[in-house]
Amino acid sequence: MLSVKEIENLGDVRIVRIDFALAGDMLPKHVHGEDKDHATIIARGRVRASSHDWEVEAGPGDLINFRPHEPHEIVALEDNTRIFHVLKKAGGAHIGDEADA
Repeated sequence: MLSVKEIENLGDVRIVRIDFALAGDMLPKHVHGEDKDHATIIARGRVRASSHDWEVEAGPGDLINFRPHEPHEIVALEDNTRIFHVLKKAGGAHIGDEADA
């Protein structure tokens, strides 16, 4: 079972907390608008995230960076997993990109 709660909405940036009670709980395949960049930060537990041409496992402190309009799903691999979605208007640097020197 998923618990979804919006933590912050600053207009251009939105943060959502998602708790997965049990391993196997899933955030079904979905897509955000073409105007949204999206990153997921894993706070606790482990997840498997996938899109049409890739799959990755991630744990606490890891960041998964999604591109605008990229379909994806996320599955909890452990009980009591928590992630944070950070969505922002597309354009400029992507979340997690290194700054230019």
